[in-house]
Amino acid sequence: MANTASTMLPLGTSAPDFQLPDVVTGEIISLPNFANKKALLVMFICRHCPFVKYIQSELAQLGKDYEHSDLGIIAISSNDVDNYPGDAPDLLKQMADELDFRFPFCYDESQETAKNYTAACTPDFFVFNSVRQLVYRGQLDDSRPGNNQPVTGKDLRAAIDSILADKEITDDQKPSIGCNIKWKPGSEPSYFG
Repeated sequence: MANTASTMLPLGTSAPDFQLPDVVTGEIISLPNFANKKALLVMFICRHCPFVKYIQSELAQLGKDYEHSDLGIIAISSNDVDNYPGDAPDLLKQMADELDFRFPFCYDESQETAKNYTAACTPDFFVFNSVRQLVYRGQLDDSRPGNNQPVTGKDLRAAIDSILADKEITDDQKPSIGCNIKWKPGSEPSYFG
């Protein structure tokens, strides 16, 4: 279980667009799908990572808690499924169904979306404001597998609640820690490692 930290993309960065298939519906999801939302949470997760498994119930709960709010949510898995078949789209769909995700869960086969967001680990979280500028990137909370900290989602929820309430978000943001994204052989991005 490698401990890889977020790259901490500079605040104010514009959200890169994407066109990715939702593993549940098959629908192609892109930024315009969330045009009517005040804020957007983009999270890079996968199925097999122990860090994600540790918090997956909280991720599902986030979807339920903000389902009728002004927050758009998308989850993306970018792992190389040739070497990590546990993250194949059909198994991601199974995960979304089992956890009752209330947001699109997309598969980034080319890994270009992960690279455009400088995603480094699973989980990795990015929150954008109404004009899709980055206002938060970092951890869900202080919990990690084995550290006995409760899974509360407090850091991410505080950022989301602040942006929805038109309040400032602190710049004191801690990187997420997780398993590195499983890059295809020879395609590891320059920002990683």
